[in-house]
Amino acid sequence: MRDFRDAKLMARTLKAELAKANLEITHSRALELVARQMGFEHWNILAARIAANERPQADIAIEAPIPIFRIFDVDKAMEFYRDFLGFSVDFEHRFGENFPLYCQVSRGTCVLHLSEHAGDASPGAKAFSWMRGIKTFHAELTAKDYRYLKPGLENAPWGLQMTVTDPFSNRIAFCEKL
Repeated sequence: MRDFRDAKLMARTLKAELAKANLEITHSRALELVARQMGFEHWNILAARIAANERPQADIAIEAPIPIFRIFDVDKAMEFYRDFLGFSVDFEHRFGENFPLYCQVSRGTCVLHLSEHAGDASPGAKAFSWMRGIKTFHAELTAKDYRYLKPGLENAPWGLQMTVTDPFSNRIAFCEKL
């Protein structure tokens, strides 16, 4: 089935078929007729719709970035991200035995990459993540009584925020809009 993107071809076909019946129309008249058949007031409106649909940026979709945090000890990283924050380990990769770890952890739509590779990231990075239910999340973390971190909640102009720091000085600011 044809749609508005085939309008020029439809206009040429219409003009050719009418010519077979000895009914001559201009190409621009054929374009106007096709535009009306497609439900547009005139060709210029349909042409604008076709142009908007053909823009290259329509095929571009940039997604949320995934921060990479540098880690130096896998056990400490798992204790913090998996056991304390409640993230799941989505994948782990090593190029061989006794090679550095590269992995992905996530909780909900918050996704992080953790890397032991020296060139992937610098320790002390910070990520910001919007969320819902920050008071419940704070209560969950407080109940775990994690030895190395007792996060607090703070009122910021942009929302209620809780910042956590991993054993490698990387920070995540979780924030709920007020």
